[in-house]
Amino acid sequence: MEFFTSFSSVEFLSAFIVLFAVIDPIGIMPIVLSIRSKGKSIHTGKAVFFSFGLMFLFFFLGDWILNLFGVDINSFAVAGALVIFLMAIEMVLDIEIFKDSSIAANDATIVPLVFPLLAGAGSFTTLLSLKAEYSSVNILSALLLNAVVVFIMLSATGHIQKLLGKGGVYFTRKFFGIILLAISVKLFTSNLLHFINTM
Repeated sequence: MEFFTSFSSVEFLSAFIVLFAVIDPIGIMPIVLSIRSKGKSIHTGKAVFFSFGLMFLFFFLGDWILNLFGVDINSFAVAGALVIFLMAIEMVLDIEIFKDSSIAANDATIVPLVFPLLAGAGSFTTLLSLKAEYSSVNILSALLLNAVVVFIMLSATGHIQKLLGKGGVYFTRKFFGIILLAISVKLFTSNLLHFINTM
């Protein structure tokens, strides 16, 4: 029961915004449209199931993987904050730091949509970084809500892009980039202090 009593609306909202910004369903809309325009198929339900299934799995097994390599969660969170920082820089400055060299076949559901676009290194890093700060119930709830939002957005990609327009998509991407930038700084400083104090 302690798992559910630790729910916090503030932590839930913060985790949701961070994950939403990292997964960036608005930012991948042009990519999805481009993939479909090339005649490649995308199965929305399958993509959401596999991508968020991978993230849920990594959330629970991530600590075990870190222990296997002798890395503690706070050290990983510091490294993760740097990755999130670079992702935010990409969004704010419109530059490409993480280059994708994956080659997809006619079905683009798994590659590149599930990995690396939805469930990529940034998402995995963010989950464990958040785990060092927030309660599990808040992160998992935020992840579940993101899965619902991503499903809706992928199902209505064309309509949403028309509704927002180029200016709306641009503004939204910049806004979440700045939010992500601020949160990466917070994650970095809080976990770095914890890391220094335990030395």
